[in-house]
Amino acid sequence: MATDALINKLNSLGEEFAEALAALSSEQDIREIQARFLGKKGRVSALMGEMGKMAPDDRRTIGAAFNKVKDGIAGSVEAKLSELVARADAADLARTIDVSLPGRTRSAGHAHLLSQVREEAVAIFGELGFEVAEGPQIETDFNNFEALGFAKDHPARDEQDTFFVDEGRFLLRTHTSPVQVRTMLSEKPPIKIVAPGAVYRRDDDPTHSPMFGQIEGLLIDEQVRFSDLKGVLLHFVKRYFGEELDIRFRPSFFPFVEPGAEVDMQCSFCAGGDSSSCRVCKGTTWVEIAGAGMVDPVVLENCKIDTERYTGFAFGMGLERMAMLRHGVSDIKNFYECDMRFLTQF
Repeated sequence: MATDALINKLNSLGEEFAEALAALSSEQDIREIQARFLGKKGRVSALMGEMGKMAPDDRRTIGAAFNKVKDGIAGSVEAKLSELVARADAADLARTIDVSLPGRTRSAGHAHLLSQVREEAVAIFGELGFEVAEGPQIETDFNNFEALGFAKDHPARDEQDTFFVDEGRFLLRTHTSPVQVRTMLSEKPPIKIVAPGAVYRRDDDPTHSPMFGQIEGLLIDEQVRFSDLKGVLLHFVKRYFGEELDIRFRPSFFPFVEPGAEVDMQCSFCAGGDSSSCRVCKGTTWVEIAGAGMVDPVVLENCKIDTERYTGFAFGMGLERMAMLRHGVSDIKNFYECDMRFLTQF
């Protein structure tokens, strides 16, 4: 290509760049077109390859023309970018701001509802002198069933009810009662504990979950009576659900207590009113909240406690059930779905 023709081509590219640049309004677009003209494989850079075919004097002329076009493109880019910055600053200054509006703050969040229930329950039982005890969630068959008097053919020991880990030797605990066993084996009476924590059962419907929270209580001492058990649970119900509510016991069977009872409380949603349309108690005015009873002497013997000297009581209730009864939650899965529309209500 002749020298004059190459110089004309360079000048033409410079004019083409200026025309294209004028229509751009973002830094990204400007940088892209700059690369298309001046990059290693750009249109202007490609013409420089022609210089190798020319005489030395012509190369100096072409080089000067190339530098002029290159500097012109670079200068135009910087001017265009400065114009964009100035325009953005002017737009920012032109904004109208109401300084009397409250500031935007980020919510600090709060404890999950089930954590609130657990902490409040522990605090209420703490008022009566109960201390918190904890244990592993993977337990031995002995601690979870054998020491508590479960028969070998008890349904709870079947695989359709319990999550076994190692061919029946270890399992995901089905209640926090193994914490009671561990405490009785490691400590001497008097024993006064509550055992909150996660438990696991093969159960799944609107009111049951394969994993759920539970809190159990155990008191072992001299001359412990059934009336003491009722007093403790009545205190809890009045403190957690409402001072005006009462409780009742219904005879029931649990392998580890004798006698055993289901514990009901007056429905907190319809107490003192018409219960016929209540969806919580279904018209009975009572709702079940716990299982309880006097610790079976067999359990005490399995844990090396003198049954001639000591007696005790135990109880257990679900954390999710307490939250559902207190707040009218109809589906247990709401607690685990991380839906902020639900969680922020509590």
